[in-house]
Amino acid sequence: MGTGKTDEELMLAYAQGDALAFDALYQRARSMLYRFILRSVPDRAVADELFQDTWSRAIQARARYRVEAKFSTWLLQIAHNLIVDHQRRQRPQADADETERVLGLLDVPERERPEEVLSDFEQRRRLQLALAALPDEQRIAFLLRIESNLGLEEIAQVTGAGHETVKSRLRYAFAKIRERLAE
Repeated sequence: MGTGKTDEELMLAYAQGDALAFDALYQRARSMLYRFILRSVPDRAVADELFQDTWSRAIQARARYRVEAKFSTWLLQIAHNLIVDHQRRQRPQADADETERVLGLLDVPERERPEEVLSDFEQRRRLQLALAALPDEQRIAFLLRIESNLGLEEIAQVTGAGHETVKSRLRYAFAKIRERLAE
């Protein structure tokens, strides 16, 4: 089973009850998935747990699977979400007051705001996910600017990066956060 079929066809077959299709998918994707997780979470025990959780989530979601992207992209998205959740649990979280302060500083223009206003909880969750999705350098620069109210020169001193590098990191961080919050 599985020879000649795409990953997407195999996943659809598995969703219809073909267990051999899942075996073929697992054999094809396991190395790629494990490498991705292990590079994202260097602790092997945590990587093993996230690897198993990813496959469990894929199995649970098999009936809802739709071919909207490559199977590997779908599987990596599941893994990425689990990694982000794990990393978020490892860091102190912003409380509601801090989150509201950051959201106020972002001040998205009205034309870019979603039509439906999100609840406070959803906004905090989106901000946390947006921060977790930033590369470390951008997240650090953003947090130093917003939480510590440091200027460009001070951030450059703290991080050991150049003034223009800090400016660039902040610009990308703000843009990515605005984009994530507008979704």
